[in-house]
Amino acid sequence: MLRFALLVLLIANAGYLAWTQGWMANLGWTPEEQSEPYRLKQQVRPDVLSIAQPEAAPAPAPNEPVEEILPEETICLQSESMDEAQSKKLQRALQSSNLPSGSWAMVPSSIAGRWMVYLGKFPNEMSMEKRRAELRSRKIGYDRAGGNLEPGLSLGRFSSEEAATRELSHMLNQGVRGARVVQERAPQTLYVLRLPQATVAQRNVLQTLQSALEGKALRACPAAP
Repeated sequence: MLRFALLVLLIANAGYLAWTQGWMANLGWTPEEQSEPYRLKQQVRPDVLSIAQPEAAPAPAPNEPVEEILPEETICLQSESMDEAQSKKLQRALQSSNLPSGSWAMVPSSIAGRWMVYLGKFPNEMSMEKRRAELRSRKIGYDRAGGNLEPGLSLGRFSSEEAATRELSHMLNQGVRGARVVQERAPQTLYVLRLPQATVAQRNVLQTLQSALEGKALRACPAAP
């Protein structure tokens, strides 16, 4: 039985070979041709077929002009010095204005007291002139005392009472009579209004605060040393 199956398989393979090679064409047994003309016959309406071209990418739009935004022009402004009372008055006005709270500051500065070796007050200019002549004869320098110490003469101004007192002792040793130490100016704290980056709008607001400034001028900040 096995031999018979092998014989049938051998005959089948030989027949397939003869059929594929066209050896049985005389009997009308040939495989269908797979040439290009045959494939063309299988196309469905080849005349309406076309190769699709890829769509061209749209041309980039020209760059739109970008408006350049320039920084707003600012300036540093600073007021003249003022005492504490005027400073508080101005602060109240600033806080009630349209100025941003961080745009301004009151900057304090301490002023030391000043003492003077003083001659005066004299009853009149003639009496003061006689003391001038005496000081010149002793070759002692002097100048006008100024302010509410007139008419009077200053024999020296000092930043401490101790220094003024030492000078007074020196003057007394030189025979200067009637001199004494007075405090010409008490120690105090002065303030300036400072706007480090004042815009045009902020400068316009400051124009409305002239009464609170009480005549204190606003000027450009001094250059840093």
